Parts: sequence; structure tokens; C-alpha cells
Amino acid sequence: MAKIRRVRQHVNPLSSKYAESAIAPNWSDVFADVQRPLHLDIGCAKGDFVREMAQLVPDWNFLGIEIREPLVERALMKRDRDEQHNLHFVFCNANNSLETLLSSWPGGCPLQRVSIQFPDPWFKKRHQKRRVVQPELVEQLAKLMPVGAWVWLQSDIEEVCEEMCDRFDENSDFMRAGNGWLAESPFPVLTDRERVTAVEKGLPVYRAKYIRQ
Repeated sequence: MAKIRRVRQHVNPLSSKYAESAIAPNWSDVFADVQRPLHLDIGCAKGDFVREMAQLVPDWNFLGIEIREPLVERALMKRDRDEQHNLHFVFCNANNSLETLLSSWPGGCPLQRVSIQFPDPWFKKRHQKRRVVQPELVEQLAKLMPVGAWVWLQSDIEEVCEEMCDRFDENSDFMRAGNGWLAESPFPVLTDRERVTAVEKGLPVYRAKYIRQ
């Protein structure tokens, strides 16, 4: 019987363990059609959201990235079991790997959508530099995304979503859509956290959309 690897709930992205950028796979081997539009889910956890999206939207490719390696290994096993050829997962630190991963895309990366959903809040002041949405991440996305592509942000912690919005507001390549928090997700699939928070408990979820200018 294969040994089940323990999954840490919190992983420090500033640790030396995560200092090296990920090595890009051969994308033509990963996806059946590399020129389909790409949806990138940053911090995909178990990958359930993108796995369901890949089933419902077969004419898009879906890529989930996650810093907890055991979760990626399990997500890839499920992907292979279900023979989903428009879905892939990569173990990496998003803040130092996006450009390395996606700049190698054959013919140029067709990145059209990015979702960052319910990221680790890192509540303590001294730990907030570990939050995933940093200026460097926004800059990488601006380089990789064409005009008209968009980023979806959501959290059940208003302070966390406000800070993510602040980082995108600081970058002139992105423009916020609408005024204030958006009422609904544009996706036909809910994340586990969204389902529990909004549907089962009836608590607010803070949502924002940023369009690449």
C-alpha cells in the first residue's frame, strides 16, 4: 500500500525549500491542444475546482498550481484516472514560477483567465508578506496576459480581498470591473470554501474582477 504523505495546512512560501522556480513541462505533451484558451487557478489546493471546470468546459485548458506537493500529486492521479486531457497541475511557488512556466508555451501562452480564490490569509502582521498576491505576482500576470484577459479574486475575509485588490489597483495594466464587491461568481463551479461559506452558512464572500488593459 502506498504511503499517504502528510499535507501541511500552512506552507511558508519564503522558505528556501520553495526558492527555486518550477521547471516547465512540455506543454504539447500535457494538453491535447495547447492553443485552447487557458484558465490558471493559483493556489488550487486539491484541484477540485479546476477538475470540475475542465469537465464542464472541454474547449478550454485548465492549469492549477499549488505549493503543497502532496496535493498536486493526488490531483494528477485523479486527472489521469479520469483521462482529462485539458487539465494539468504543477507543484510550485506562484511568486517565482509563473513566468518560467508559461513563457515556454509553444506559440505563446493563451492565458485568458486567472483565479485566486480563498488564499491563505496569514493573519499575523509579521506573516502577511507570505500572502500570495504580491506586487511581483501582479507584474508577472501583466506580462503574461493579453489585453481583455481577466483575473478573478475572492475570499471570505474582507481584509484579505481588500489587500489583493490593493495590489492590482497599484498596477496600471489592470482595471477593476464594477463598483464594490461583486455579488456572484462567473463560474459554474463553486470551490469547497465558497460552498460552505456562502451556501451552507449564508456568510458573505468578497469578490472582485480585474481586466488586463
